[in-house]
Order: sequence, then structure tokens, then C-alpha cells
Amino acid sequence: MQLGKELAAITAGIDQLYRNTPRSDGFLDREGLVPVAVAEVEPATLRGYDEAVQALHGLNARLPHEATSALRQSYLSEMIDSLQTLLVTFQEREISFADRVRRQIGVDTQMVRQSILDGYRATIREGLDELGYRGTSLSEEVRRWELDNRVAPSAVLDVLRGYGEEARRRTSALMYEMGQEWLEPVAVQNVPFSAYCDYPGRQLLLNLDFPYTPYALKHLACHEAFPGHLVHLALRQRYVAEGSMPLDGAQVVTSSASSALFEGIADNGLFFLDWVDTPADELAVALQRLRSALRCNAAWMMHAQNMGLDDIAPIIAEAGFQDHETVKGRLSFLHHNLRAPFVYAYWCGEVAVHDVWKTVGRERRAEFWHYLYANMHTPTTLRTFWDQ
Repeated sequence: MQLGKELAAITAGIDQLYRNTPRSDGFLDREGLVPVAVAEVEPATLRGYDEAVQALHGLNARLPHEATSALRQSYLSEMIDSLQTLLVTFQEREISFADRVRRQIGVDTQMVRQSILDGYRATIREGLDELGYRGTSLSEEVRRWELDNRVAPSAVLDVLRGYGEEARRRTSALMYEMGQEWLEPVAVQNVPFSAYCDYPGRQLLLNLDFPYTPYALKHLACHEAFPGHLVHLALRQRYVAEGSMPLDGAQVVTSSASSALFEGIADNGLFFLDWVDTPADELAVALQRLRSALRCNAAWMMHAQNMGLDDIAPIIAEAGFQDHETVKGRLSFLHHNLRAPFVYAYWCGEVAVHDVWKTVGRERRAEFWHYLYANMHTPTTLRTFWDQ
């Protein structure tokens, strides 16, 4: 508990230093390093980033002697290293994008392999055939299917609200009783995201600049709320308050070793709720995975291969069956230095959680969910310590 308390204080202190550095007043800058904390954390007094580096170094040296378990030692070691890597970027010291992805997000992925992308496309093709969309190119059939299933902008919030209500019912029945917990859908525009969980305000912000199918809204209801971010944060708040989770579990830390599991839990929500139950759902999941993987590739093109967004967008648009403007909008946050590696948290996190989830028998699901939600994890700790 003491290590977690100190890590939380140092992280809050770094966040304070980051926020005190003049930047724009844009949405992502206002979020800072710690966009959400579900318990009060007193920031460590740090006079600069050099002091933060030393504080983390000292904390890391104590892990072999004070960590309460191998899982906890491994997680804290990765988290400390990711914060040290962030400090390198805050101090504007040189570091490769590959090292940022590996050390900040805790994954080795650079470009997602073509064989994986082709596997998603094969699943999409099978789904389209089953739904009667055949006869032309895969690209044309995907666009026709999405156009046929597009939700009118005037109806998007109501459709999202309906899926949210059903997701809450399923979460309470299968996983955790959520009572009256709720995220109210709210329309926004001109923001660098498609959807956002405003946990303190209990709102689900949905960007109406983008088009949505019912399947995309179903996914977002699970990702942002039930059993995704809302449930995850509510449980972490409860566990920290009752003393079963260390204080660092109260913080959401951007582009850190905790990010992939934060997003990966949310992206597996449909599977946790046994809600991938139609050919259209299977198709939509594969399409979401394809586009998520391609966003990793876009980040690599921009930050490792020094390509501009105007050159990247057409490549990603064609590969993901989207129009250029939608792709440019969804990739705009890649220009943000703190957020640049964060896109890997989605695809890599979804894969990390799903790879383990596939091995869990129905009779052990409750045990797995407690292991997943009640501990802070990285892809490595999840894979290494489950079922030991």
C-alpha cells in the first residue's frame, strides 16, 4: 500500500508540473497526464522533472524488498519505467518512437502484420456474404453495408441510450450489480475523439461529426460505460476506498503502462456480456479491429517514418474502407506529443485481454473478472500471472 501511495503522489506531482508548462487550451492539454482520479491524491512536491526522475528511481529500487507480490512488483516496475519514459519526452530529450511505444504502453507492436489485417478482412467478407452483400469489391460492399445501416444523426443519442440501458442490465446480471450507475449520452462536435467517458460528470460524450451504425454504438455503450470505463472506474473507486486496492489504482494515467488494459477491458465488453450474437456483430467486431490496427500503423508512419497526415490518410482510408476526412479526424490526436503512442493501447489492449479471455472457462469468469478489475495490470502482467 505504501508503494502505491507514493507512486500516486509522484504521478500527481508530475501531472502538476506538466499542467504548469504553458500549452494550448485544447481538450487534450486540459486533460493533463492524469485526466481522472477517483480518490484524493496529495501531489508530491517536485521542483522540476529532474526531481521526478530521482523520486521514481528511488521508488523503483525499493520494489524487490517492499512489493507484496510478484504481480505487484512487475506492474510497478513497468509503470515506473513508463513514467520515466514520459519524463524523457517532457524534458524534450531524444527517444525513438519504438522505445516510447515499448516502454510507455508496454507492447512490442510497431506495424500490425499484413496477415492479421487480412484475417480481419476475411471475417468481414464472410459476414457480408452471409448478410447478402456480395457481387462487388470488398471495399464497395463494406461502404454499402455501413450506409444501409447508418443511424440518422437525430436518432444517434437515443439509439446509444438504448444500448447503454441493455448493457447495464447485462452487466448487472452477469458481472457486477450496477444499480443506477449511468452515463448520459451528450452530443459534442469538433473534438479529437469519437466518444469519451466523462466519469466525474457521468456523461458519455459522443462526437456527431462522425457517422455511426447501430453496431458501432453498441460497441461504444460497452466500451465507455458497461462493462467498460464506467464500471472499471466505479470498481476502482470502491476498492481504493475500502483499502483493497493501493492508491495508484485511483488514477487514470495517459500513455502509460496501465493504458492498454484500461482500453482493452473496455474493448472486450461485448464479449464479457455475451453480446456478439449475430453475423452483423461478428462483421462489426472485425471491422473495428481492422481500423484499430490501422490506427497503430498510422502512428508508426507518422512518428517512425516521418510521413505527413495528408499522405497517411489516403492509405489508411483505403485499407480500412473509410473516407479520407473521417480518417483524418480520427487520427488528428496523433499530433499530440503526450498522446502519440496512446493509439497502441486500443488494439494491443484488446488483443491482450481477448487472448486471455479465450482461455477462461465459463465457470471461472467471475474469478477472472475480479483478477482483471481488482488489480492494476499491463499486457505482460495479465498474461504472466493469470492462473498461477
